[in-house]
Amino acid sequence: MFDTHCHLTFPDYAGRVDEVMDRAAEAGVEGAITISTTTRDCLDALALAERHPAIWCTAGVHPLYADKGPHHWANLERVARSPRCVAWGELGLDNHYPNPPRALQRAILDEQLAFLQDCRTRGLDLPIILHCREAFDDLIPILQQTAFDPARFVFHCFTGGPREMRLILDFGAMVSFTGVVTYANAKDVQDAAKLPPLDRILIETDAPFLTPAPHRGVRPNEPRFARVTAEHLASLRGEPWDHFHKAINDNTRRFFNIP
Repeated sequence: MFDTHCHLTFPDYAGRVDEVMDRAAEAGVEGAITISTTTRDCLDALALAERHPAIWCTAGVHPLYADKGPHHWANLERVARSPRCVAWGELGLDNHYPNPPRALQRAILDEQLAFLQDCRTRGLDLPIILHCREAFDDLIPILQQTAFDPARFVFHCFTGGPREMRLILDFGAMVSFTGVVTYANAKDVQDAAKLPPLDRILIETDAPFLTPAPHRGVRPNEPRFARVTAEHLASLRGEPWDHFHKAINDNTRRFFNIP
């Protein structure tokens, strides 16, 4: 198992990353991708990934950090050139919160996508992790105007319903599930989780957030709980665990190019 999306540079794990990853390994979660949110913490993410053989990292500016400039885009490329960096992101749009203002989020998204396209023309072509909260109708048309292959995008932490899932599937992207899919009050997410083909699914924790049931009160969430979400999703979809487990591991290695 891999946790394809967590935030191990957050203060919740200060001085405890080795302990957290030991617990993950004991639970059968043998790797984790720590996700960047700014052009500064991407450097911390890379340092962590270079120190720990079971951790990889990403490089990107989260939409809720759009106002944390100045954004030093060259730092993203510096990180992305490392073999320990496996994706851009997370980037996208968030309509749930009023701040940062939507116009600023959009400006930073456009600037970031242009920078990633420039990197791509210079041979640096990584998959892209998307943050999309209540913004599918806004974000997907923007992505359709880029030159990126839709199959190289993953919508992380899916919290929509069947309609939003169909938008993702029609677009051609991957989709990733967190502990939200285990919550009793998340019926729309559970209904949507039955729709994607198995080869389009990834599993994550989004730790330190969204600990899955029945551990929902545990704070902070940890990569070890990725297996709990995966087992729940396999059961929800009526798929044998061994088959589901192999498929999501294959998806992770293929999408992120992890050996």
